Amino acid sequence: MKRSSGILLHFTSLPSRFGVGDIGPAAYDFADFLAEAGQRFWQVLPITPTAPDLCNSPYSGFSAFAANTTLISPELMVEYGLLEYDDILKNTLPDSNEADFDAAGEIKEQLLRKAFSRVANDLLHDPVFNQFIWDNMHWVNDFALFTALKKHFKGASWITWPDDIRDRTEDGLRHWGEKLYREILFVKFCQWIFFRQWGQLKDHLDEIGVELIGDVPIYVTHDSSDVWANKHIFKLDESGESYCVAGVPPDYFSKNGQLWGNPVYNWEVLQNDGFGWWISRMKHNLGLYHWVRLDHFRGFSAYWEVPADAETAMEGYWVPAPGHQLFEKLTAEEGCLPIIAEDLGHITPDVIWLKDRFQLPGMNILQFSFGEDIGYCGDALHNHKRNAVVYTGTHDNNTNRGWFLDDADEISRKNLLAYLGYDWIDDAKISWEMIRMLMSSVGCLCVIQVQDLLSLDGNARMNVPGEPDGNWGWKLTPGQLTPLIRERLGEMTELFGRTSKID
Repeated sequence: MKRSSGILLHFTSLPSRFGVGDIGPAAYDFADFLAEAGQRFWQVLPITPTAPDLCNSPYSGFSAFAANTTLISPELMVEYGLLEYDDILKNTLPDSNEADFDAAGEIKEQLLRKAFSRVANDLLHDPVFNQFIWDNMHWVNDFALFTALKKHFKGASWITWPDDIRDRTEDGLRHWGEKLYREILFVKFCQWIFFRQWGQLKDHLDEIGVELIGDVPIYVTHDSSDVWANKHIFKLDESGESYCVAGVPPDYFSKNGQLWGNPVYNWEVLQNDGFGWWISRMKHNLGLYHWVRLDHFRGFSAYWEVPADAETAMEGYWVPAPGHQLFEKLTAEEGCLPIIAEDLGHITPDVIWLKDRFQLPGMNILQFSFGEDIGYCGDALHNHKRNAVVYTGTHDNNTNRGWFLDDADEISRKNLLAYLGYDWIDDAKISWEMIRMLMSSVGCLCVIQVQDLLSLDGNARMNVPGEPDGNWGWKLTPGQLTPLIRERLGEMTELFGRTSKID
């Protein structure tokens, strides 16, 4: 990775007339903004399907492979001839800096069903559609049936479905596949449209020299097509319930730890199977993105397992995982791995060894560095290493200004001011001062939250870990990223030798 910089902004946070941002015109505008400001990377959050009962978290999806069809662009469907422009004009919403996931879901589904009704009878004769299904056979059939069943059973978890389909008997799969045939076809159509639009956006990014960094959560949701179709690779009892779940011990974000509730992997079974499911998952994502950030990387060395009936994550314990064997297999098949290891939290020597053995860049968070141990803290600017991706904060952190006003204690503020050489600073200026510090890091890549380019306070925060409500909803409005911001970012990027150059 060359010395460079990039911006963290999820697609749902793009400006949009349809409730949430998507991969349509605003995505192209933002990509062009990045290129013009000398940025080489655009980092996003997971694009997998989300749901209101899971707080619309991109880290709680129904599939590790499928895409969130709320991210489909209606404008591009007009370009494809699937919709008329009048169809989308009737479904626009006022500009807002808050995402409306419910309205967006309704609008996109209505438009997709209208488009589907126009092509459904000819879809199976379309060679491009059939090629997409063939290429994605390892996940799309299970996901389409799972999604159709979820709709048929009004959102109920797969564990409550009739035994024949809950347990995926041969007769059950045949019966329900025939019964829900048209809905299954609709789900496949939606995925096809998404990945068609995705390929188009990625081609544009390649043309302008901007690379995508995707995000792969280590765990999947229990109520997902992955668990339903692959029960044997998870720690489940005979009825399909998890007997132990994932979490993390007490850390910076939570004094009681975090009880995530996801099923944990049966790594022994996965290893005996040659890590087939994980290899497929990683190849899928490495095809979607230029780089992949592996969330909770430490779980590939040892993970925090919590009994399913525990009240807090404090009742958990560490269990070793075969990360070395997994990455050996992946390296043998893919070569040098364009993976960023999210090595935050409780990091032990075994995690560092796993990361360093495969030469994966780790992460540093500037907001973590100004405490009493600033002189020796690995996140402190003077202790950064070249093979690292450095952030002022991630999607789980406050904005720079919000951190300074609300989260930083007296020692952290004092050390920050001392680092900057100030006795006092206007909080409106703190965000860009921290961006300047980050740009000066020796770390090969620095990534900035887009909210910090706008000097926004904590009201623009993307996520508060451990808080179930009020997250993921912040959104840009048209015109917020002004030419002045683009110019200022570009000048700073050039000053610190991070300007993107297309070879």
